[in-house]
Amino acid sequence: MSNTSHLRAIINGRVVLPQREPADANILIRDEQIVEIGSFEIPSDAEMVDARGALVAPGIIDIGVFAVDPAACRAGGITRVAVMPDQSPPLDEPGLIQRAAASGKPDHLWVHPVAAATRGLKGEEVAEFALMRSVGARAVATGRGWIADSGVMRRVLSYAAPLGLTTITHPEDSGMVGGAVATSGETATRLGLPCAPAISEAMAIARDLAIAEVAGAPIHFRQVTTEAGFDLIRAAKARDVVRVTCGITPAHLFLSDIAISDFRTFARLSPPLRDESDRQAALAAVADGTIDMIGSGHDPRGPEDKRLPFADAAPGMAGAETLLALALGLVRDGLIDYARLFALLAGNPAKLLGLDAGRIAVGAPADLIVIDPDAPWKIDSDRMAARAGNTPFDGLPGQGRVLHMLKGGQPLG
Repeated sequence: MSNTSHLRAIINGRVVLPQREPADANILIRDEQIVEIGSFEIPSDAEMVDARGALVAPGIIDIGVFAVDPAACRAGGITRVAVMPDQSPPLDEPGLIQRAAASGKPDHLWVHPVAAATRGLKGEEVAEFALMRSVGARAVATGRGWIADSGVMRRVLSYAAPLGLTTITHPEDSGMVGGAVATSGETATRLGLPCAPAISEAMAIARDLAIAEVAGAPIHFRQVTTEAGFDLIRAAKARDVVRVTCGITPAHLFLSDIAISDFRTFARLSPPLRDESDRQAALAAVADGTIDMIGSGHDPRGPEDKRLPFADAAPGMAGAETLLALALGLVRDGLIDYARLFALLAGNPAKLLGLDAGRIAVGAPADLIVIDPDAPWKIDSDRMAARAGNTPFDGLPGQGRVLHMLKGGQPLG
């Protein structure tokens, strides 16, 4: 067996480094690890990737996907996914976690399973986190739903915290939401759709925050989408009693409930699209640091789930391959810089999952993407790499393409 190391160099790139502007630099990789960044003599035996002035960034770590979709992830610059427990069967026992953790290797993407908070995701009996953690679970989640029983939620948080696991929750008060498929307001009223007030999100957040603070447990709200919700998150961060983080998807940053006006089931999401004032509050929450992560919410749905009346269609969208292009719009619009963008897309998700990844630094894993942030393209649901093309951005222009991708130092796609 050979002990020879393999060298690869990315040259002539603008490298996205933590908390600073992109810098003109080269990157040297030995096997799976970054060993040098900056201006240095390139070893003669190194394989070369010429970035030609393009952006070199950490591979995206997508928090909270519902399907492992390697083709879509490669197209979108995603090198790691945290897969939600809402599988068939739910990820509520060690064998299922172990199988999920192994599914991304060796030549697709890293898969980090998230354990079901309760048996069968029914919200009744706390699952066995310790055993699931021992075989690869990186967090605990309530899945697509909210745990209505406050006693159960307290046990989940109290059990997860000493194990070093963050609890990821879906913040919608199920008692208020019921069978709603839209946010209460002019659009839902005009379309005659079952709807629920946006305050259902803030009510769920307020309760879960109260329990997390009593339990002394870290908590992550997978998608916060309303002004009232952001206000609660800001206040909790200011109290600094426990670690509180929150995320969002591009859909809730760039679309409002007007997108459902023609009963477009591709825009049937959970939580539902909000009104324009909440969308503007979401953009402000990205700019001021309230939002910690941007994920794709990748949940591809086939025709059998989407070619139905709006109220009967399954919520969800194919988001993996549009995540990067849409998120780059936040930089073009001047809301944030590249360092902050890739903290949202990679660095902060890595911290939540306890991964030594998500940044470009000497000693870090060589999970890297080379991007042309200005490359134009049209989002076309019929031509997507995803298992299904149910994107609410169908037909809209995108900007930003992945030119090269390395996972553990090895080229992908």
